[in-house]
Amino acid sequence: MVELWFYILAFMLIMFAVLEGWDFGAGALHLVVAKTPAERRDVIAAIGPLWSWHEVWLVGAGGTFMVAFPKAMATAFSGYYLALWLALWAFMLRGVSIEVGGHLSDPLWQTFWDFVFAVANFALALVFGAALGNVIRGVPIDEKARFSLALFTDFGVRGQVGILDWYTLSVAAETLLLLVAHGATYLTLKSIGAVHARSKDIATKLWIAAAVGFPAVTWATWSVRPELFTNVLERPLGGCALLAVSGGAVALIIGWRTRREWLAFAGSCTVIAGLLAALAVASFPVLLPSTLGPQFSMTAYQAASSAHGLALALLWWPLALVLAFTYVWFIARQFRGKLQAREVHQGFADAVPKPARHSPNRS
Repeated sequence: MVELWFYILAFMLIMFAVLEGWDFGAGALHLVVAKTPAERRDVIAAIGPLWSWHEVWLVGAGGTFMVAFPKAMATAFSGYYLALWLALWAFMLRGVSIEVGGHLSDPLWQTFWDFVFAVANFALALVFGAALGNVIRGVPIDEKARFSLALFTDFGVRGQVGILDWYTLSVAAETLLLLVAHGATYLTLKSIGAVHARSKDIATKLWIAAAVGFPAVTWATWSVRPELFTNVLERPLGGCALLAVSGGAVALIIGWRTRREWLAFAGSCTVIAGLLAALAVASFPVLLPSTLGPQFSMTAYQAASSAHGLALALLWWPLALVLAFTYVWFIARQFRGKLQAREVHQGFADAVPKPARHSPNRS
């Protein structure tokens, strides 16, 4: 039962990373791929109906974490207080910039909130990348199952570490590259005209940059936690995850070369999902590795609720999953194809997208 809930939690976090990841990436590129107010409204239109709903997967993952592994959640939330505070403010600024940016027709007002929107998404991609690096590297949990993280200490990866060090910064940088490439691929699928052309050009460059940086981050991960590689190679689910990464990369390349944007985007989603799935498989059963010593690491078995509680929770989770996937299917059908903004009357939230009469595969 503990194993099942570990992978349920991993699944929900992967769904959040894939779905919200393209919102982060597209938002971070907002001022790069869109040069005029009308083009910026088109970018908002592409992600406007989706960004808040994708956050539901993070909320659901938090609820799953609390139900299945309450001890780990209590330890992590107190220790990661600073990182959570930074993420919360970035989420707030992103939402506010979308909602109030168009309330005034003044160009200075709208330019300011466009800038805030791009910076908030850029910060979110970096914060979640650094958080991922902390999960891999570990945190300074002591014998009392407690820890606290400063922003940085000596930039080492052992002992009393901080949120930022050479390793977590490298993971944050690679995560940023992957998410902005993912976002650019999504915009290529959804946009038209100049935004489409710029998105396609920058997506190709970003995927190349991410591919170049990946071996360096892989080597850094091996130097920090070499057991992850042994685990992923020895476990059947690890092989499946690595196969998904390879298949996604092939689909991404073929999609670009044959101008099938939907295939490239499917490959982008699969690559990110496969990488995170491989990490989950390799990490089990450790939830919070300790940089002070492996004997202090917190495992899923130590942090789990009672077997009776985990069994009861399975009664509601499948229903919630069906509802979530029903919404994903509905929204995908409602906003399929190329999108462009209608005339904005009162704020960016009113930039409701409508299907444009363009083929989804036309460049």
